[in-house]
Amino acid sequence: MGQYNYKPEYKRHLPHIQPPDATLFVTIRLTGSIPRAVLERLKMEAEERERQLKQTAVSAELPRLFYEEQKRQFGRFDAVLDKAETGPFWLSRPEIARMFVEAIHYRDGKVYDLDAFTVMSNHAHLVFRPLEREAGIYYALQTIMHSLKRYTAVEANKVLGRKGAFWQHESYDHVVRDRQEWERIIAYVINNPVKAGLVEKWEDWPWTYLKDS
Repeated sequence: MGQYNYKPEYKRHLPHIQPPDATLFVTIRLTGSIPRAVLERLKMEAEERERQLKQTAVSAELPRLFYEEQKRQFGRFDAVLDKAETGPFWLSRPEIARMFVEAIHYRDGKVYDLDAFTVMSNHAHLVFRPLEREAGIYYALQTIMHSLKRYTAVEANKVLGRKGAFWQHESYDHVVRDRQEWERIIAYVINNPVKAGLVEKWEDWPWTYLKDS
């Protein structure tokens, strides 16, 4: 397994945290779905805001303020994806979206307990809790996403008649801290197509799933 073994925390370009038995909110996007210039602008804005907080905020308040700023930054990031007019939109093809949805469901009960997802034209949101592989050892987030992205990239490229990267290498993930946040994130995920103006009710979007409570 090597680099994909379970780790409570690791970092590439983004920090990734997976406490034992945690529920995770994960966003993955197609390669090239956000222009480099836009990504750089978002990164600079986030870094400037972090500097401002460090200079002006009371130390005890910093964790909460950083967390709130991360939420706002993700909202800006996701809005760019929803409003994108250029870049690949391969997930809008029904045969690719259907294959991806089937791959998500296939792993439910095997490596994670799936709560919800929605698949948009250039990105997808998932909420799930990695399962225990053995006592006290959970399936690693990086293992789950590597498997899901590798399989679906190969199958999608067959449909598209292309080679090369399909998914952006690194995903965004966030630990769901409590029930209140879980409810907010679930609402955000299932209503993404509504917010984007694609349907009036989330139930009408064919590529959204919400587990029965």
